[in-house]
Amino acid sequence: MISNQILQNTINGLKNITKCDLSVIEREGKIIVSTEEDMIGKYADSIESFISSPAEGQSLQGYNYFKVFDNNVAEYVVAAKGEDVESYRVGQIAAFNIQNLLVAYKERYDKDNFIKNLLLDNLLLVDIYGRAKKLHIENSVPRIVYLIETDIDKEMNVVEIVRNIFPTRSKDFVTAVDEKSIILVKELKDKENKEEIEKTAKVISETLLSEVMIKCHIAIGTVVSDLKFVSASYKEAKMALEVGKIFESDKTIVNYDKLGIGRLIYQLPLSLCKMFVDEVLHGITMDQFDEETLTTVNKFFENNLNVSETSRQIYIHRNTLVYRLDKLQKMTGLDLRNFDDAIIFKITLMVSKYMAYKENNMY
Repeated sequence: MISNQILQNTINGLKNITKCDLSVIEREGKIIVSTEEDMIGKYADSIESFISSPAEGQSLQGYNYFKVFDNNVAEYVVAAKGEDVESYRVGQIAAFNIQNLLVAYKERYDKDNFIKNLLLDNLLLVDIYGRAKKLHIENSVPRIVYLIETDIDKEMNVVEIVRNIFPTRSKDFVTAVDEKSIILVKELKDKENKEEIEKTAKVISETLLSEVMIKCHIAIGTVVSDLKFVSASYKEAKMALEVGKIFESDKTIVNYDKLGIGRLIYQLPLSLCKMFVDEVLHGITMDQFDEETLTTVNKFFENNLNVSETSRQIYIHRNTLVYRLDKLQKMTGLDLRNFDDAIIFKITLMVSKYMAYKENNMY
């Protein structure tokens, strides 16, 4: 349950203080971590008989051995090198520390399982409140879900890195539902506004980039005030992640509240989308528009249909831009200088992008 890295850091710290070599041994007798590097991976011969004995400590062959229990069952054995009083005391301290780690990690494991089942809607309403009370998790406080997606192998413990960003926030929960997705369920303070919510996402993104050189996409759900609605915030974050990939692929942070019309298009059936595009373009496909025209149109939309500003930004004469818009009007019957026509073509572009994304990710 406790990672070997945590165990190794624990005994390394104790050795730095006491100068006594320490090892942690599994029930089967394998030494999993040690301050004596050549001992890692070896087997301690006498551990099996010690595990089955009623004794909690034992001195044998130059080491003091101590059991670490989980529910009255020996989970680990700590070995302190030496058979004197000092090594005995150090071994007891090490076993006590690891015992406390085991309890803390088990409690966190229970909370992680609860949060996972909560996010995935695997709990009945009565179970949510009952288990939350047992785990000392408050119910009626504002929370929000961040969904962090990374393209890395499963060996890198990104979950721990994200947890370490909020070391003092014991009421925040970081878990993973698959190899690439990490979820942060964050409790909000009364004064946290939308800017501060997005600032948290930026901190996560920048930390992952600076510490382990990985890029990520972060989607943010909406604020909920009750535990039973946390799964809704998670579903919103999932939708935001997908919609962001389609319509705002240049952004690494996407907020569900700011998805706009993309959120509506994402929920349309493909058959309806195809019908709409065919009716607007009269059989023309988006592939028939050259890159130059589409770039011009997108920049025209960015500048709120301002011809002069658009031509200045893409370094062309105003008449050249007008020529391109006239050319588009001949192809589609839509004059983008007219607000209603511009809206129709903008939606057509977005629907076409959505259709292409769905077709490419069908299998």
